[in-house]
Amino acid sequence: MNEEDEPRDRSLRGRVRRTMVDLTPLRASRDFRLLWTGQFISELGHQFARVAIYVQVYQLTHSALAIGLVGLTGLVALFVGTLVGASFIDAMDRRTVLLWTMVGLTIAAGTLWFGALSAHPPLALIYGANALTAFIAAIEDPTRTAMIPRLVGGDLLPSALNLNQVMWQTVQISGPAIAGLAISRWGFPIAYAFDLVTYLVLFGAAWMMRPMPPEHDAGAAAGWPAVKEGFAFVRSSRLISSTFVIDLVAMIFGMPIALFPILAVERFHQGPAVVGLLLAAPSVGAFLQAVSGGWVRRAHRQGVLVIWAVVGWGAAIAAFGLAGSHLAWALAFLALAGAADVISAIFRSTIMQLATPDPLRGRLSGIFILVVTGGPRLGDFEAGVVASLTSASISVISGGLACIAGAALVAARYPELRRYRSGPGAAASSLPPGRGHDEG
Repeated sequence: MNEEDEPRDRSLRGRVRRTMVDLTPLRASRDFRLLWTGQFISELGHQFARVAIYVQVYQLTHSALAIGLVGLTGLVALFVGTLVGASFIDAMDRRTVLLWTMVGLTIAAGTLWFGALSAHPPLALIYGANALTAFIAAIEDPTRTAMIPRLVGGDLLPSALNLNQVMWQTVQISGPAIAGLAISRWGFPIAYAFDLVTYLVLFGAAWMMRPMPPEHDAGAAAGWPAVKEGFAFVRSSRLISSTFVIDLVAMIFGMPIALFPILAVERFHQGPAVVGLLLAAPSVGAFLQAVSGGWVRRAHRQGVLVIWAVVGWGAAIAAFGLAGSHLAWALAFLALAGAADVISAIFRSTIMQLATPDPLRGRLSGIFILVVTGGPRLGDFEAGVVASLTSASISVISGGLACIAGAALVAARYPELRRYRSGPGAAASSLPPGRGHDEG
């Protein structure tokens, strides 16, 4: 290489580094490293249980509506859990809350494992354990999410959330694919047993973290007044409301996961292994987008990016529905959908976290999780109902098109989202740069 090529090479290397995932939050905060690693392992186990529940219910019932009820029962429990959690989640040490939720999730996983030891467990047991998992998750997820801004600081929050997406998409790629093969070979008990063990790992990680007492005045709201305060803040902020509404549009109409066991048999003429591939495919695209997400820290028109990402999600889902029996094309379109979804997820979460004061972050994170995880459960039910009235393919295609139309309506109804810009003063409660860092 001659001398005049060296600056060009260094510039190229610099551009590549700027596009790759930013690892600074993991280096800067010991407790973020613990939380991220523990969640990585526990989420991998959760993916095993997720695949097992869908496949087990379908094998027991051969009913699209029965699969849809998995989502509906989980949604009801999620809503109740959000209300219960909002009454105390910002008034307690967040590390302590996280430890107790791990105990509850371990009990739920143990119940599913016990039921799977029988060849024909009652549906009520599966629905009940699924509901308990959703109830506890409605407390655990927002607790963990609300910890992140204090662990890494405002400047590194987009990068930390992008790292969470790298972790999340990695387990969604590997988890469902491995789970489908494991269930085909060893049955459902192994999937639920693995889920149970991985919760113990996150418990250990939380145990090693420093306490995180609440940041609020002695007279801060608790109990039902705290719940009302959290929802009142959402109503008062059209910006935050818009991020919730657009995600509900995407997940209710454009989330066909409940139909994967049916499509695997009817369209692709295969079984649980293909279900695992279909579940993993969106995460392949999301993972590739996340690991090249060094740019997210420099993106300023975050609201516009959210809108276009949801449009892209809907278009890719509709294309998946039109792919017919071509499995390779179907997986490719699901991967494109996942790439669009991860962009939406990072910026919606960033907007919400930075626009919310810390004394409200637990409750707002709870409402955020209710939307993020409740939407797909409503989507499961919607997809199952439409598929039972028409067909699985029509349900998928119509849902993707409805998602595009819904994103356009949200963009028109909420100009606050279109106009949102990140940077100094963009969010009233942004953390000071570097707050929460440590060198451990």
